[in-house]
Amino acid sequence: MGIIKASKLIFDYVRRDEEENIEEIKRAIDDVDLDIEAGQFVAILGHNGSGKSTFAKQLNAILQPTEGTVWIQGLDTALEDNLWEVRKRTGMVFQNPDNQIIGNIVEEDVGFGPENLGVPTEDIWKRVEESLEAVGMAPYRLKSPNRLSGGQKQRVAIAGVMAMRPQCIVLDEPTAMLDPNGRKEVVKTVLELNKKEGITVLLITHYMEEVTDADRVIVMDAGKVVMDGTPKEIFSRVEELKSYRLDVPQVTELAYELQKHGVDLPDGILTLDELMENLVPKFSSHVSREDSMKGEDRGN
Repeated sequence: MGIIKASKLIFDYVRRDEEENIEEIKRAIDDVDLDIEAGQFVAILGHNGSGKSTFAKQLNAILQPTEGTVWIQGLDTALEDNLWEVRKRTGMVFQNPDNQIIGNIVEEDVGFGPENLGVPTEDIWKRVEESLEAVGMAPYRLKSPNRLSGGQKQRVAIAGVMAMRPQCIVLDEPTAMLDPNGRKEVVKTVLELNKKEGITVLLITHYMEEVTDADRVIVMDAGKVVMDGTPKEIFSRVEELKSYRLDVPQVTELAYELQKHGVDLPDGILTLDELMENLVPKFSSHVSREDSMKGEDRGN
């Protein structure tokens, strides 16, 4: 069993009237089985209403299964006795950092979580220092969060989660409210935490470019897992992704369009460098052939 495991997971949103009679049941997660290994960087994609954010909330026991089971390091999230340990082991970062930042200065905010866990004072400040260093925000430790950019605030929110020493961080569309520079800052931070600190990361996003460095990409639609593989495997299936109302990275789309017009390129190109590596030899060869033909024409 991995650090996160879901088995036959079902979750229904139930709407009731004033007399508590059921008016409507909407199935948000429909019979999902997943096993995520420790240390993986996993991206979850899906259009609005696909169930991805509802799944994220299962991992911190904010929501609990209607049917089936979710385990975090072997702990059943539905058992009340496990609630505290589950939330210590799985940290959550949400869309709006303002909803998570409560301190008047950055270092106080980052220390709030471990303080509530009962961590000794000297250890709290050590964790604050290490967490701020890890997200590149140590120079701002005495600043007011209100004076930070959106990307900086989100990095402070991530540091606050890190200071509680979770084994896994779940980020639910953490860049949705940020400008392009802020998005790059946050994604770079998440990647470094995963690679350098070995923290398991689940990134839920609708920005395709953010998932190209993931170890694994999971696509959800109508509450089900419909695709699961490496970024290259997933983005090789352009038409299938589009059928689920999802895009692909711009460079992948460009390579796909070139393929359709007869250019011999591999499937699932993810970066501009990769595209150029495949295009330049073909272009050079084409130019060489043209030069050779012109030379022959001149000789005649």
